[in-house]
Amino acid sequence: PLYPQAALDAGVQGIVILEIVVDEIGRVAVAKVLRGIAPLDQAAVDAASQWEFETTYLNGLATPVRMTITVNFTAR
Repeated sequence: PLYPQAALDAGVQGIVILEIVVDEIGRVAVAKVLRGIAPLDQAAVDAASQWEFETTYLNGLATPVRMTITVNFTAR
């Protein structure tokens, strides 16, 4: 993810935990912050929204999947 410049300048770092829903074709349909750090939350959502996943099949049918992911921001 793109590290927000204001957060980088302020030395803000940490983990943002998201709940995402991956749709039937592998795209992130929903991304919601479960535990975050205000200056980093939107950057984590924006990054996750661009990710693509393999389609998940259940009994031969493409199906959406809900999962939790972590996005780690560390200043270099």
